Amino acid sequence: MNRIAATLSLLPCAASMLALAACQDQANGGGAGSRDHITVVGSSTVFPFSTIVAEQLVNATPGVKSPAIEATGTGAGMKLFCAGIGAAHPDIEDASRRMKASEYATCKANGVNEILEIHIGLDGVAFAESKSGPKLQLTAVDLYKALAATPMGQPNAAKTWKDVNPALPAIPIQIYGPPSTSGTRDALAELILARGCDAIDPSFAESKEKNPAGYAKRCTAIREDGAYVDAGENDNLIVQKLQSNPNAIGIFGYSYLEENKDKLNGVPLNGVEPTYETIARGAYPGSRPLFLYVKKAHLTAIKGLREYLGLYAKAWDPSGPLVAKGLIAAPEDVRKLSAQIVKAETPLDPAQLQ
Repeated sequence: MNRIAATLSLLPCAASMLALAACQDQANGGGAGSRDHITVVGSSTVFPFSTIVAEQLVNATPGVKSPAIEATGTGAGMKLFCAGIGAAHPDIEDASRRMKASEYATCKANGVNEILEIHIGLDGVAFAESKSGPKLQLTAVDLYKALAATPMGQPNAAKTWKDVNPALPAIPIQIYGPPSTSGTRDALAELILARGCDAIDPSFAESKEKNPAGYAKRCTAIREDGAYVDAGENDNLIVQKLQSNPNAIGIFGYSYLEENKDKLNGVPLNGVEPTYETIARGAYPGSRPLFLYVKKAHLTAIKGLREYLGLYAKAWDPSGPLVAKGLIAAPEDVRKLSAQIVKAETPLDPAQLQ
């Protein structure tokens, strides 16, 4: 395929970011050259959805080179995205959690001053086991006791699920999950482990704002003694591991469970199975929003970027291809707002971030 001619300056203009396309091209002196395609980094959960839209862009726009999409994990992707404006830096960040205020501050410090936040749909942090697995049914408290490094302030000594809860089988705790750079890992900590911790000791939750480091150590830090296995950003690898180890549990975005429902069972959490319906109505405890973050300055400089976002806004419809791939469609009002943000290119208000 032919390449799109799209040149980005390696360094941001000192003036408004709206004038990025008019910045002097410093490729010859900067060493990184220009770029002729869209680049996307971030969440492995959002990766398959962004890939589908990239295929649509290529099919709908003759001569366009396919966007380069890399599953780096949300956290690692944010670092790349916020490092600056220009050809050396990504146009889009796929995110399985919302941007943090500290990440926005890093972006701003590096000249990334206007960012579009686009809510593309919903997902669930799904727990799954092999079809031949033990048919576990877990609670947030069970998972906290099984995964936390120091549950109730003590080193985690649980070896089997029965150690966690006498009603569970005496099989070893073996969980394959995402790395610390993953938004899914962040969601696991915030949506599941924190809830389990707070359920055991509601008074300790009150200290979260006063002593966040202490709260994190007790409630959301994950054990590192082998019970939890960092499987990297390749969620398909977790699926393979569950097939070879039927007693193990895997953690990934719901779309991977949906895609492999012939091989895997979803593990009910607090009595609720991870399904499209339970996630869409917020009944499943692991429900979470998915986002795109886009540099407004790059919309003019990178040909095809506006068209890519326009296709995304059509693809997230309940009858669209992303839902067919496993995305949970957002409520209609959220979809309309996101489409308006794409159309008007409205930047995120950083005051909304935490």
